[in-house]
Amino acid sequence: MGYLKKIQYNCKHATFLIEKKMVGRLSFREIIELRIHLMGCSVCVLFSKQSRVINEMVQQLFKSSMPGEIRLDDSFKKELQERIEAELNKN
Repeated sequence: MGYLKKIQYNCKHATFLIEKKMVGRLSFREIIELRIHLMGCSVCVLFSKQSRVINEMVQQLFKSSMPGEIRLDDSFKKELQERIEAELNKN
């Protein structure tokens, strides 16, 4: 199979490049490979769109939650501590 055919039919590599693009930069070669693949693969185009939406939602979630707002209930902490101690005492 020729090099271009490998690019066209390699969705695993394309999804890797899509995710890599979300967190950093692609090399010129990677950009070309991804563009070639996306021209012929509607599934990976959909994956790219969904991945972008998910990343944006997660970023919004982290931006909107204040660190001081998240606290464990004291009774939950006590129960968790008791469970940990019980597991440690089993041995």
